Amino acid sequence: MARVLIDRRTIHKRVRELGIAISRDYAGEELLVVAILKGAAIFVADLVRQIAVPLSVEFMEVCSYDGTESTSRVAIIKDLQAPLAGKNILLVEDIVDTGATLSSLITHLRARNPKTLRVCALLTKPDRRLIHVDLDYLGFSVPNEFVVGYGLDYRGLYRNLPDLRILNSQM
Repeated sequence: MARVLIDRRTIHKRVRELGIAISRDYAGEELLVVAILKGAAIFVADLVRQIAVPLSVEFMEVCSYDGTESTSRVAIIKDLQAPLAGKNILLVEDIVDTGATLSSLITHLRARNPKTLRVCALLTKPDRRLIHVDLDYLGFSVPNEFVVGYGLDYRGLYRNLPDLRILNSQM
C-alpha cells in the first residue's frame, strides 16, 4: 500500500460540508438517495447522517470494472424497485472515472421521470474523463491513480481502510 492520498479527518470534514450543501438545496423537500454499490456504501452511510432533510435510501449495483481498468460496458446487477416519478433523486457514486458508468446511470434514472436528479460523487478523476457528466456535489478531484479505501476496493479488498490511498502498482 502506498501513501495516504486523503486522510480520514479530511474526508469527514468534506462529507460534513457536502451534507450541509445538500440540506440547503433540498430544504423543505423529501429526498431519495440512490447509492451505487458497493463502492459508495461507506460514503453514503456517512453522508446521509449529515443531511438534515427527510430522506430514504435505495441501492443499485452496477459493474463496469475489470481489475483496475474501467470498461465501456455497464451492467446493472441490482436495479431500483421503487417508482421514481416525481421524486427528488440524489445519485451517490464513489468515483467518476471515464464518465461512462455515471452517464449510463443518469440516462437510466431520467427515463423514470424524477422531479429532480442530482449527482454526488466522493471522487473524480478528470484526466480520465471520456464522457462529460455534471457533478452537483463533489468531494475531491484525484490524480489518475488507482485509489482504494473508504469503500473503494481492488478485487474486493481494502474497502475497510479509513483513508483513501493509492494502490501500490506491485500488488
